[in-house]
Amino acid sequence: MIAWRYIRAKRAEGGVSVMTWISLIGITLAVAALIITLAVRSGFRYEFVDTILGANAHITVYDAGANAGSARVISDYDARAKAISTADGVVRAAPLVKGQVMATGRGRNAGVEVFGIRASDFEGIRRVIEPQEAYGDWSRFDEGIAIGSGVARELGVGPGDKIRLISPNGTKTPFGTSPRVAAFEVVYVFRVGRYDIDRTRVYMPFEKAQDYFNREGLADEIEVILDDPENIAKGEIEVMKVAGNNVLLWTWRDSSGAFLQALEMEDNVMFLILGILVLIASMNIVSGLIMLVKNKGRDIGILRTMGLSEGSVLRVFFICGAGIGVIGTIAGLILGCLFAIYIDQIFDVVNYIAGGGVWDPSVRMISKLPARLEMGDVMSAISLSLFLSFVVTIFPARRAARMNPVEALRYE
Repeated sequence: MIAWRYIRAKRAEGGVSVMTWISLIGITLAVAALIITLAVRSGFRYEFVDTILGANAHITVYDAGANAGSARVISDYDARAKAISTADGVVRAAPLVKGQVMATGRGRNAGVEVFGIRASDFEGIRRVIEPQEAYGDWSRFDEGIAIGSGVARELGVGPGDKIRLISPNGTKTPFGTSPRVAAFEVVYVFRVGRYDIDRTRVYMPFEKAQDYFNREGLADEIEVILDDPENIAKGEIEVMKVAGNNVLLWTWRDSSGAFLQALEMEDNVMFLILGILVLIASMNIVSGLIMLVKNKGRDIGILRTMGLSEGSVLRVFFICGAGIGVIGTIAGLILGCLFAIYIDQIFDVVNYIAGGGVWDPSVRMISKLPARLEMGDVMSAISLSLFLSFVVTIFPARRAARMNPVEALRYE
């Protein structure tokens, strides 16, 4: 009761309501900033990993080649894919033909990467079959090609249009190698939300890709999908057991591990910096309590002479500081969660005020700012704020408890 009365006391009554509000607002904003940052961090990692795992092979199997100069192609791709599919934890294994070509349409050009894959295996590419946006009919894949939305936008084409693919490794003639040109109908356009996939990816039926890239009876690699891609080390061992001799494995962590490590390091540094921000906001509680103790010196002296113990005085002022910390933490929790939930709408407003161009997918590789609230992140922010608020409150509370009542009342 005494603590609550002190917290809401006006300045004319010896309270420090202004400092209380400053402390409360500071902790609220610090906790909200920490929760928002952690949510965006989790959203970034989830979005990147999900697009990597949903639109790319978890493990890619290559032929090591008989010698350094031999072509690394796989001739027994069906038998090897069937053997790999029996490994523990493997969902499917599919042979692929890959190549980089020039695509042309409506007088525009774009460099693309072609993935030759069977229709049955194409259905298993989750982020392509269930993308953010899609146009056309993927069930007609055997009749044409599927392209990313970035490729379609670059070439100005859509489902039903035809584009030409030009490969420099074409037909050999007495006058040299002439580029190979072939026209294909676009039957499906997808947008997975990752710029480097949408802007470059083209899927072609496996047999057509073999013919186009001069890979009759051959495949460039075998794509392996796991049921638990996060546990890639176990999957790599299981695939190696059945993949046969003279093969090379390349996992999704090999291709993206450096980026994920950099992202994790940046996350840790950001958490430390925002933790310091919470500490600075908590220090305002110390300033407010010191002023409160000074203003309430006479009250403390009277309470002590009436028999109130040091522990009771300490609890009074501890509750004052801790109450501000708890209320500020709850307010910051609500504000941070609301901001993370409605971050798309908020960012649209910011983008509109800035005149657009704030978010560049070509730089950040994903099409929008992601945010993902996770219980562990929210609890980390709450725990840090409450811990710092409680710890910094102890020192001014102890000072109040040890105040000599005689000294406090000498000039009263």
